[in-house]
Amino acid sequence: MGELGHVLVLAGGLSYEREVSLRSGRRVSEVLRAAGVDVETRDTDASLVPTVLADRPDAVFVTLHGGAGEDGAIRSVLELLNVPYVGADPDACRVAFDKPTAKAVVRSVGLRTPDSITLPKETFHDLGASVVLGRIVDRLGLPLFVKPARGGSALGASIVRTAEELPAAMVGCFAYGDTALIERCIEGVEVAVSVVDLGDGPVALPAVEIVPDEGVYDYAARYTAGHTEFFAPARLSEAAAAACAKTAVTAHTALGLRDISRTDLIVDATGAPHFLEVNVAPGMTETSLLPMAVESAGRDLGTLCRGLLEVAATRHSSS
Repeated sequence: MGELGHVLVLAGGLSYEREVSLRSGRRVSEVLRAAGVDVETRDTDASLVPTVLADRPDAVFVTLHGGAGEDGAIRSVLELLNVPYVGADPDACRVAFDKPTAKAVVRSVGLRTPDSITLPKETFHDLGASVVLGRIVDRLGLPLFVKPARGGSALGASIVRTAEELPAAMVGCFAYGDTALIERCIEGVEVAVSVVDLGDGPVALPAVEIVPDEGVYDYAARYTAGHTEFFAPARLSEAAAAACAKTAVTAHTALGLRDISRTDLIVDATGAPHFLEVNVAPGMTETSLLPMAVESAGRDLGTLCRGLLEVAATRHSSS
């Protein structure tokens, strides 16, 4: 792979996760500069396209979370501009970003994922909320986990332990999206497995175990230092750790992802992993899981990010 010249880190955007994205962008820019890369960080505003056309970067590192950062929209624009970027292409992003669709894909290749129901807000209201919610509890049982079908950072997500809690959980979910994913809540160890591919095929980094102080890995627990305890590598048996790694790589491949992803899993009492969702633009903040996994693997984050940019630039030049 050749030497990188000027690269662009995209951060910010207009999603609910803007502040997290800005923090991710700052971190990636810092570690790339430490790795000797000429970096510019930019938001996705009206000046982006003219800037790219006037000073075309060798490659782009997308640290946009939610919305256009993960649904393929910004990547489609980068392809229109003929600029290489790290990460999945627009089609794969669209599939992965929609959680019910991603669950269907991974289930089709034999991965476990919690039973669920997808419910648009219109259906929820039109058919009568109380009747529909009662049937959901009858079908899936309790506890449940409710979250928007699209989006991240646990915004609008909550655990439901009694039927009486479900209406408020649905209202909170619909504040962040028009479609709710209601899953059977699997009790167990919550882990995240990052996958990277530097040109030799996807490889899973050590699983990171997540133990939030309040029992729920919500927005505050994710991005406030001290609210969650992390174990990297996760406190899993050798067999369970291997199963988690295999699940993450299988999900990455089945969904057509490339370069980098993070798969969130629950490991049940038998050591079996259950797929929850996948992230095509993993958080890169000081409390994010992928950087923890990189450190646990004894690797340098800046060197890894530089390598991913080199892969993207080489892929583009050979296409």
